[in-house]
Amino acid sequence: MAIDLDPELLAVLACPDTHHAPLIAGAPGDPDASALTCTECGRVFPVRDGIPVLLLDEARSGQQS
Repeated sequence: MAIDLDPELLAVLACPDTHHAPLIAGAPGDPDASALTCTECGRVFPVRDGIPVLLLDEARSGQQS
């Protein structure tokens, strides 16, 4: 299920880590995932009920092995 976020909101959301890099919709290998991915560190943040959960403890590594 693809996420449906306002493009203006997505434009201002950033990774909560110290680098504050922009986020993109989807996850590595699954652009329709209900998630946001950091463009710098690759962390994948879930989107639950249309609300991005931008907590480092909730993120998973986006690195594929």
